[in-house]
Amino acid sequence: MMWPNWLPLRSDLKALSPYGAPQLPAEASLNTNENPYAPSITLQKAITAAVAEASSSLNRYPDRDAIKVRTALASYINEENGTEFGANNVWAANGSNEIIQSLFLAFGNSSALGFTPSYSMHPLISMVTDTKWINGERNQDFSFNVDIAIQDVVHHKPLLTFVTTPNNPTGGAISLAEIEALAVVVGENGGLLVVDEAYAEFSNERSSVNLIAQHPHVVVIRTMSKAFAFAGVRVGYLIADPSVINAMMLVRLPYHLSALTQAAANVALDFRAELLGNVGMLITAREELAASLQAMGLRTLPSAANFILFTGFAVSSAQLWSQLLEKGVLIRDVGLSSYLRVTVGNDAENKAFIKALSELL
Repeated sequence: MMWPNWLPLRSDLKALSPYGAPQLPAEASLNTNENPYAPSITLQKAITAAVAEASSSLNRYPDRDAIKVRTALASYINEENGTEFGANNVWAANGSNEIIQSLFLAFGNSSALGFTPSYSMHPLISMVTDTKWINGERNQDFSFNVDIAIQDVVHHKPLLTFVTTPNNPTGGAISLAEIEALAVVVGENGGLLVVDEAYAEFSNERSSVNLIAQHPHVVVIRTMSKAFAFAGVRVGYLIADPSVINAMMLVRLPYHLSALTQAAANVALDFRAELLGNVGMLITAREELAASLQAMGLRTLPSAANFILFTGFAVSSAQLWSQLLEKGVLIRDVGLSSYLRVTVGNDAENKAFIKALSELL
């Protein structure tokens, strides 16, 4: 983008492009890892009622600390993991990206390390917050290598180390034992280990929240956008030692979660059994989709998320992406040469994708 001379934009931002997947019309939109199943009519009505009630006091600011939401999120994490977290262990914000930004604002005064390819917002927010970003290494097949990661931490001594499990865009999950081994070294070198678990509900691996009691420098990021099918509301959250939560309060924007967002989130957490009921179906669909891709002679990377990264096609990634879009199927070119990523959709969307792809190969 060409910026006018009169605009005093920071020089280190001028070469950047805004983050975002293409928002294009398609019969099957399988590019942003959304949950394809809309809230039930019962849940829609419950949210509508809660929002209507909250709207009667919109002349007042919302609960600045979102205590009810944070308490409900702690309850959900405890049910899932057998932990004993309270509201003082949870911080909620407008999507997990705000959580990431807050971590950089509070702790990013030196350097941050991540193991790419991974979630592209980590290095982007690092740059925007003027924190030096260091690209750590993975194996050639994009799998995580804990020994290399430990070496990178010892060498660079970052204040923030990011790991994503299941990893986006590759889909691979990291075992809790490997994360704990890395956590020990990060702690010895004076940093925080940030574990991004946006897709955790689709994985069989134990959550890193189980490490926080013994390793208080471990912080875990979660979201309601994926498994909870709540992307339109924008609620992300952090589970951590209370000291980390207190630091979030230093850098937060005042009243950053609206009363309407909090009302909707509270209802969704009350309906969590229903919302998470589709996770098993999506996992089954993921395995069926991977099998279909492999049957066409393509190679899929192991995925513990709600998407699949695949390769083995003859044309370029950009060309196949465009050809699929012409057939009404929108998937994601994640910038890895010869790879594309497809979100697991509903049955009709998955069939449309496989049909279009088979016609092109």
